[in-house]
Amino acid sequence: MTFPYKTMTSVDFLNKRAVVRVDLNVPIQNGIVSDSTRIDRVIPTLRYLIEKGAKLVILSHFDRPKGKVVPEMSLAPIAKALEAALSYPVKFIATDWLDSAPETAIAAMNTGDVILLENTRFAAGEENNDNDLACKMQNLGDVFVMDAFSCAHRAHASTSGIATCINIVGDVLRRIPCVAGLACEGELRALNAALESPKHPSMAIVGGAKVSTKISLLANLVERVDYLVIGGGMANTFLAAQGFNVGKSLCENSYFDTANNLQEIARKNGCKILLPLDVIVAAEFKAHARNYACNLDSVPADMMILDIGPKTITHLEAVLHNISTVLWNGPFGAFEMDPFNKGTNAVARAVAKLTKAGKMQSIAGGGDTVSALNGANIAEDFTYISTAGGAFLEMIEGSQLPGVEVLRLA
Repeated sequence: MTFPYKTMTSVDFLNKRAVVRVDLNVPIQNGIVSDSTRIDRVIPTLRYLIEKGAKLVILSHFDRPKGKVVPEMSLAPIAKALEAALSYPVKFIATDWLDSAPETAIAAMNTGDVILLENTRFAAGEENNDNDLACKMQNLGDVFVMDAFSCAHRAHASTSGIATCINIVGDVLRRIPCVAGLACEGELRALNAALESPKHPSMAIVGGAKVSTKISLLANLVERVDYLVIGGGMANTFLAAQGFNVGKSLCENSYFDTANNLQEIARKNGCKILLPLDVIVAAEFKAHARNYACNLDSVPADMMILDIGPKTITHLEAVLHNISTVLWNGPFGAFEMDPFNKGTNAVARAVAKLTKAGKMQSIAGGGDTVSALNGANIAEDFTYISTAGGAFLEMIEGSQLPGVEVLRLA
């Protein structure tokens, strides 16, 4: 299947002003960036543009200033971290987005210069996609490079408005080319491979606490994959809907019909839903609580399910040997607490081993998922790990993301 989005290879950047939207919303402690993961992800795009002779105008939000200038939410300290990671001068331009500081700075740029403009959310019109602000941002450049997939689900001035605003310059409606940066392209290629053109048999592993928060996601996946593995608290709702007693476990009784309907949709689409065969139960929700494995028909009324059991792990490991594509979102149990991380860790290791052996493509995303895989020390063996959070989830739900749609080939 043809990749349906525009990429940087389609543009000659020599002497062009490239407005690059990145996500530099990184954790800061005592004025210093404590986790540079998001900065590191965009460095290849910035280096590519520098090498191609562009003038780089970088946009990002930081925290939630809600349209006001909040000094402690300035991007100034992040500019220093970006410069260090890039090993190249980055000039920070302070602005409240009402003044002419951006235009003045850009007019003085030379080929290869890099500037970082102040927090886009200092502008009152950023989050409501104000047309005037979007036009101001568009006029700063000749090409828009979207490299903030983690923000692509938001229709903000700097993510989609910059590409779609009604911008009349003279008597002409102005538009600029829009392309995906390398990090954004990587996210989209991984998700495209998992959802639109997966190698079969394909499997989605979906964990999490509540069915109610992932109905759209599950409904989309049962029409696309061959196997859907359901874990976490969600599995309890599916099991209870089938008549199993789940004791004191988290369970959404009002979603039994939803669970049964999803089972029926899966059957019609040839998708096999895999639920736990056995479970780990404990009387207390705390680390190192006394626990044991039991079959589904013998969960005590005063206990709660906190992980999948050994029979389930063995079964999933066997099924995985016949799977070519895995899409993973959410852990199997209370992975934050030892020993209720065993199920997630065991299955993750199996996926990682098969991926490393070249027998499988594996794509994972979502905050808890990334934490769980990092905890199992196997994240680097997956084909792709998304750090996008909400955008990743909405994409696998089948939603159209505003910041992605502006990149779509005509």
